Amino acid sequence: MIRTTLAALVLATGFAGAAQAQTAAPAKNDYADKANWLCYPGKADDACAIDLTTTVVKADGTTSVERFKADPKAPIDCFYVYPTVSTDPGVTSDMKANAEELNVVKQQLARFGAKCRIFAPLYRQVTLTALRAGIAGTPMPGSMDPAARQLGYNDVVDAWNHYLTHENKGRGVVLIGHSQGSGVLQRMIPAEVEGKPVQKQLVSALILGSNLAVEAGKDTGAFKTIPLCRSPGQTGCAISYVTFRDTVPPPANTRFGKVATAGMEAACTNPASLAGGKGELKAYHSNGMAIASSSVAAPTWVKGKAQPTTPFVATPGLLTGQCVSKDGFNYLEVHVNADPADPRTDDISGDVVNAGAVLKDWGLHLVDVNVAMGNLVDIVGEQSKAYLAKAR
Repeated sequence: MIRTTLAALVLATGFAGAAQAQTAAPAKNDYADKANWLCYPGKADDACAIDLTTTVVKADGTTSVERFKADPKAPIDCFYVYPTVSTDPGVTSDMKANAEELNVVKQQLARFGAKCRIFAPLYRQVTLTALRAGIAGTPMPGSMDPAARQLGYNDVVDAWNHYLTHENKGRGVVLIGHSQGSGVLQRMIPAEVEGKPVQKQLVSALILGSNLAVEAGKDTGAFKTIPLCRSPGQTGCAISYVTFRDTVPPPANTRFGKVATAGMEAACTNPASLAGGKGELKAYHSNGMAIASSSVAAPTWVKGKAQPTTPFVATPGLLTGQCVSKDGFNYLEVHVNADPADPRTDDISGDVVNAGAVLKDWGLHLVDVNVAMGNLVDIVGEQSKAYLAKAR
């Protein structure tokens, strides 16, 4: 099994404690200043304007190169909130884009540029530094003060309102988040989208790597008027899942796949088959690059051949996914269709490992988005068509 060290816990779930005590409210960010955005159309150093070239490795070991091109005239927008990646020394991050912020949009966001214009604000998030300290049992001073989580939330709301006022102009929009970013969106959507005029413009919400609560057996819950997506052409809906290998299911102490509220359960929508059942996961694997602030070792993609040199690798047919309900947990179960007889790799990276042991409670959290990136982009494309058809 290919593993990732604990140092690569860059996409961590919403850290329960949050922030340095504040004696005065911090100044608001000026989101009219494009320096406060990672990705913004027309920005000179747009973090999403990057090389996404992919080597496609078939089961027989043959390869081809897939080029990527963003669509600057995409008819809808995507607004993204990134996960816990900052390695800044404090409990809350600064507003400077370091390698970890730049890398995470490369992994999780830029490929959506084929279907939408991309907006991704920097925000003063609870840091990975604080998360690690909490996990280690040595929480940083002030880490239980809720002010920092509120600080990051306020930043995203300010960025959202700037986008709506200056850039949206009635366009459809997809909200995308992972982990801490999904946690922010789970607060923002009921407060700033549901019941507001902009809800009519919501193409979909991708709440990834986070436990979105729905009523047991139903498609609404935390979002009262935004149901789960059950077909690629459905709009105004949400997609949410957390991932685990079928060989390493959630343990009793899992962080994902369950919610604490009685009568509610964690949502699971399979991007490979929204209607239910199994489907092929169209993964875009990191080819030995940093997923955020730490490197993730790539497997030998084809035995006996030189490694691809492209930033990403795709392995059609290697992964299958299905939503399952087991032992009280709901999650996207990932199966690797390994074939030792063929020359292609029989495994993927993405486990979280500490001292040589897989941290089973994290599942494949590091690659929640990577394993289904192709499916998610395809769905957003279909939803865009459906939304525009309704808008005519």
